[in-house]
Amino acid sequence: VSSSAKTRQAALQSLRLAFSSRTLSEFLLERRLTLTDSLEKCLKKGKGEEQALAGPVLTLLCLQMGSGPEGEAVFRSLKPLLVSILIDSTASSAARQSCAAALGMCCYVAAADLEDLVSCLTCLEGIFGAPGMGDGSSAPLQHGPLHCSALQSWSLLLTICPTSHIRSILDKHWLKLPLLLSSNSIALRIVAGETIALLFELAQDTEEDLGHQDTEFLCAQLKVLATESNKYRAKTDRRKQRSIFRDILRFIESGEYQEETIRFGLECVYVDSWVRRRTYQAFKEVLGSGIRHHLQNNELLREIFGLGPPLVLDAATLKASKVSRFEKHLYNSAAFKARTKARSRVRDKRADV
Repeated sequence: VSSSAKTRQAALQSLRLAFSSRTLSEFLLERRLTLTDSLEKCLKKGKGEEQALAGPVLTLLCLQMGSGPEGEAVFRSLKPLLVSILIDSTASSAARQSCAAALGMCCYVAAADLEDLVSCLTCLEGIFGAPGMGDGSSAPLQHGPLHCSALQSWSLLLTICPTSHIRSILDKHWLKLPLLLSSNSIALRIVAGETIALLFELAQDTEEDLGHQDTEFLCAQLKVLATESNKYRAKTDRRKQRSIFRDILRFIESGEYQEETIRFGLECVYVDSWVRRRTYQAFKEVLGSGIRHHLQNNELLREIFGLGPPLVLDAATLKASKVSRFEKHLYNSAAFKARTKARSRVRDKRADV
């Protein structure tokens, strides 16, 4: 580890680029302890920018190691440090934000037991559910990127929570989350809306009846955000907010989800639920443009998105597999119809809202 902060920051940036654009798990396996040790020093002794750069590198190291004992060991050794920076109000905002993102993602990938998952959820709740939330004041809540990052990580971890824990989270947070919809930050309003839709979906999947909760008032709130035209907000912000809240409102009122198809190589991933959307967004945020490479080659991502083992294709196979656009369209239409039917059958069993 260099004594120059600039050199260490440049090294962290290079590692981030290398880890996100290639799959290097075998190469990194032998160097895991050295890397973990160096990242620990960057987080412990480095200042704001260096700590902020170490977060994504640690996350990518966990992604490369996978969800086995190696990934778990990386997470276990650095989790206390991530938590201590995250809850330290004197640490830089960028460092805390980075640690919030890394804590959620590393826990998602490598946490081996429920105790780890629950402690990370509690720690993140302490950030976005800080004082001012639910104290009855009518002034808009003041929030920044740190609250967004903590709420995004928290919602990612909800996607791997056991049913029993989802029930206790619903009891504790279902009425608190809508308060964040009146935040001064558009980013946080959007993350809060997406988290509400995600929790609503998880409640339906666990056959938890939200009928006793005030969904009418929630829908009225969402309608305001889906049609807001206040001139004091930037035009692009208003457009983005209206679009996302229309999707959220449609889902809560009728169970319809705006499906998206992510293509890479010869394959594609269907993002057809709020759970899959949250998961895909989390990986995209840390991998950037490298996500397509990882979807093709990283066994962990392929397992998470149900893609099976990586495809081994030679040039001849690639040439032979180039089906016409019309054939591809027919196949995708049939697959879409089949998925819609399968989901409709499941939805019929759910309680009407």
